[in-house]
Amino acid sequence: MKLFKQLYINNFFFYLLGGIVVMFCCAFFFPFIFNATKYLLLILFVFFAMDILLLFNSKKGIEGQRITPEKLSNGDENPIAVSIRNHYSFTILAKVIDEIPFQFQVRNFEIKRTIKNNSSDDLQYYLRPTERGEYHFGNLNIYVSSPFRLVSKRFTFDKDNMVPTYPSYIQLRKYDLIAFSNNLRQYGLKKIRRIGHTMEFEQIKEYIQGDDIRTLNWKATAKKNALMVNQFQDEKSQHVYMVIDKGRTMKMPFNGLSLLDYAINATLVLSNVILKKHDKAGMFSFSKKIDNRVVAEKRTSQMQKILESLYNVKTDFFESDYSRLYADVKKNINQRSLIVLYTNFETLDGLYRQLPYLKGIAKNHLLVVVFFQNTELNHITEKKAENVQEIYDKVIAEKFIFEKKLIVNELKKYGIHSVLTQPESLTLDTINKYLEIKARGIL
Repeated sequence: MKLFKQLYINNFFFYLLGGIVVMFCCAFFFPFIFNATKYLLLILFVFFAMDILLLFNSKKGIEGQRITPEKLSNGDENPIAVSIRNHYSFTILAKVIDEIPFQFQVRNFEIKRTIKNNSSDDLQYYLRPTERGEYHFGNLNIYVSSPFRLVSKRFTFDKDNMVPTYPSYIQLRKYDLIAFSNNLRQYGLKKIRRIGHTMEFEQIKEYIQGDDIRTLNWKATAKKNALMVNQFQDEKSQHVYMVIDKGRTMKMPFNGLSLLDYAINATLVLSNVILKKHDKAGMFSFSKKIDNRVVAEKRTSQMQKILESLYNVKTDFFESDYSRLYADVKKNINQRSLIVLYTNFETLDGLYRQLPYLKGIAKNHLLVVVFFQNTELNHITEKKAENVQEIYDKVIAEKFIFEKKLIVNELKKYGIHSVLTQPESLTLDTINKYLEIKARGIL
């Protein structure tokens, strides 16, 4: 019974058998080929039996293993490796069919390899998850054929392998390398000349040419009988909170990922940069209530806390309650902090409904509102209109694009910083904004 479960007849056998059937049909008109056709049929079944013996005579046959990362990175290409070891005494043709998690909806997965006797082969393929959660792999099926190619034997390995998918830690590593290197401009990150200085005192020193005369210490100058200036150092350990709107407006998809997942990936990367800049990083999400809170700290375990919290952020499809956000910020964030709010406003009316609460937050904190351009509208405006309907669509699209710019100006009017960005540029633009704020010393 086990043999029948593992035995699969290849198409090559049926092609040969079909050819012999055609020859039998031709034998009605040409009787002299009838005997030869019978011998061909006998030879086919002899080789068929020999092929089965070759494949099933060895108990071990092959070894196979699927090698997956400890966790998958959401929105990135993740490598999955398959290792195959051939213990047969002949060269085999291996057809690999991996049972990929249902989230990918891949139904035609197949990789073929020719592996020599007593040797091994490693192959690799890539998966790009578009949502966080648990991904369950099924069986790793390897169908092995001998040089006769008439039948295959199925080997099954690595049943029920679960791999969790976390926010994009691959992006985290990428920007961890470039955010503190000399390659910032290449990736769109800009260095900004620092204007002014912070107010964290370091020492009094003698004036030298080029020092800011506004920092002259007149008392020390009178005592020393020489010009003395106050020297300041960068303020560190400032509080930075990333706030993620997980309402229904953030479920809009772009390249397979929702805006919520783009915000989560950017939050993870920005948190790492913040901690490397010696500031305190924290985060929470909100919709009808406040969830996934991580208090701003600078501990070694802070990134792991943020990663675990981001893993559990899920949209509830409700209208986000900004009044609850304002009340929570006022109650729980007592020190002046940088608050990066990931949300999305499509119209001015949508902004005006929430503007009183944003203004309330901005009174005590430095608020940066991050929202998204609708790139589909850009495609409509760039396309040449060919009929009345397309002209109408183009005008409406331009109106919505212009309204996004009006939202930026409206926020600026009340001293609220904003970042209007395309989803794929979100991480770079938010890092840029944070570095700009640090460089200008406005926190």
